[in-house]
Amino acid sequence: MDILKKIQERREHEEELKWEGTFREYLDLLKEKPFLAQSAHSRVYNMITEAGVEEDNSRKKYSFFDEDIYGLDEAMERLVEEYFHPAARRLDVRKRILLLMGPVSGGKSTLVNLLKRGLEKYSYSDEGAVFAIKGCPMHEDPLHMIPHHLRDEFKEEYGIRVEGSLSPLNTMRLEQDYGGRMEDVQVERIFFSEDKRTGIGTFSPSDPKSQDIADLTGSIDFSTIAQFGSESDPRAYRFDGELNKANRGMMEFQEMLKCDEKFLWHLLSLTQEGNFKAGRFALISADELIIAHTNEAEYRSFIANKKNEALHSRMIVMPVPYNLKVTQEERIYEKMIRESDIRDVHIAPHTLKVAAMFTILTRLKESKKASVDVLKKMYLYDGEMVEGFSDVDVEELKKEFSDEGMSGIDPRYVINRISSTIIKKEMTSINALDVLRSLKDGLDNHASISGEDKDRYLEFISLARKQYDDLAKKEVQKAFVYSYEESARTLMDNYLDNVEAYCNKAKLRDPLTGEELNPDERLMRSIEEQIGVSENAKKAFREEILIRISAYARKGKKFDYQSHERLREAIQKKLFADLKDVVKITTSTKTPDEQQLKKINEVVATLVDEHGYNSTSANELLKYVGSLLNR
Repeated sequence: MDILKKIQERREHEEELKWEGTFREYLDLLKEKPFLAQSAHSRVYNMITEAGVEEDNSRKKYSFFDEDIYGLDEAMERLVEEYFHPAARRLDVRKRILLLMGPVSGGKSTLVNLLKRGLEKYSYSDEGAVFAIKGCPMHEDPLHMIPHHLRDEFKEEYGIRVEGSLSPLNTMRLEQDYGGRMEDVQVERIFFSEDKRTGIGTFSPSDPKSQDIADLTGSIDFSTIAQFGSESDPRAYRFDGELNKANRGMMEFQEMLKCDEKFLWHLLSLTQEGNFKAGRFALISADELIIAHTNEAEYRSFIANKKNEALHSRMIVMPVPYNLKVTQEERIYEKMIRESDIRDVHIAPHTLKVAAMFTILTRLKESKKASVDVLKKMYLYDGEMVEGFSDVDVEELKKEFSDEGMSGIDPRYVINRISSTIIKKEMTSINALDVLRSLKDGLDNHASISGEDKDRYLEFISLARKQYDDLAKKEVQKAFVYSYEESARTLMDNYLDNVEAYCNKAKLRDPLTGEELNPDERLMRSIEEQIGVSENAKKAFREEILIRISAYARKGKKFDYQSHERLREAIQKKLFADLKDVVKITTSTKTPDEQQLKKINEVVATLVDEHGYNSTSANELLKYVGSLLNR
């Protein structure tokens, strides 16, 4: 990659996209592409939907969030459908501040940054192009020049509704520079950029004693008063506040509820009327999305204060909870590790999964249903099949607690503990046990965890450890199986031959002697018992298998041991059960003989080549599983 060449290509692309012309020419452009006059909220909504929308069981999944927001599909659907979509349609929701409320490290800042970067990129596309009065510090919409008494007729002809009034600065420029001829006013295409303060602003509160309201609304340029003669001359005013610069796009109000009240007063008019007061001028129109974020404790304190009722009524509060899916939590950790300097450390398979299990368990609430414990809930939320439960049950569980996911361990804590383990021990390879041990040690120094929560969390660490024990045993036993797939298929074919004979009340023929044999009941039961099929249920189970085989045959598909989830599990468990003693002896022998050593080396090679381990983590896994099987 030639970085300088890429930069040059980007620069050339920007030059190609630039457009400059008169207001008359801009109106001709609008006749061809009326969508160019879309509002800030509409632009954000279109940006999100044009990235792709998947519909499944009446739920919508927005691809725009896929790469950065994990496990929050339902929260993102609610955000788009309850705020951005109606706001884009000019419903009253657009006159509200969007307040993201959720726990620390839950993804609020990530979401805001995603919208910012998205808008920057979208403004370079044909669909997201933005045009403004040339030279205007607020990037004002050229359509504001259309007189109010002509706007109804303009809407009939162009299909575009115009809102807002021309700013004091552009009103003066129209008269003085263009002699009132709006058709000659220069219009240019602009590109959003947070760095260049074009269409994207960020306001962060500081010490109320030193922070000036000018940070929001701009200020008088005293050095020009002598030149222009008055403080009320718009040319003597710097329209460089965050509300000015964010016009046409969005402004992030960081930690909004920590702000002094005087900074929030301006938002009342901006949200409800689409304008704000600056200097000694008439109200200044602004079209921008105001997005803020806070945690639950600050929000509760805010709404408890009666003085804040007016501002609170102008907010749409969107909860952004923690992710509650193990597989998505793993993705969060993988992303954080990729962005860190520990990305070169080998992390053994299942390490992040087990850490994610612990984290998710801390965020779940104990169901009132006796048949559901937190472990089952964790698997159900992650989309796994749990016997006796359906998708309907999962939806009911999600509705049981409206605030589920608003508390628990945050992802940063897990990554901090992983980093601590690596740095302290200078490890080049870590496994699930290292991480669980580090998570446990870190609870003592976690100031925000109460004694009661700590006891619960220790139980969850034990629970996650048990899940890892099962995963580790299966991993090793699977690696011990020589030609595993072939062994599994052979066992399944044998089972299916016997099942077919049993259901058809037929005999089997010995391939060597030709002798007729009864179906091998002992073999069939030894497999079925692995998944809890009772003596009374065996006939129904075998018939169900035959029906599945027939269905596959009708569709011209081949039935194999992966085609039936429960049968596959039974075959695996049967093979593992037969190998258990071999695994125990081989892994626990301190001085293995040549045959055992060969087997160990084969297993290590399989774990490295096919399961993602390195030689260190593979040998550690073998030793650990050997100790488990010998208990």
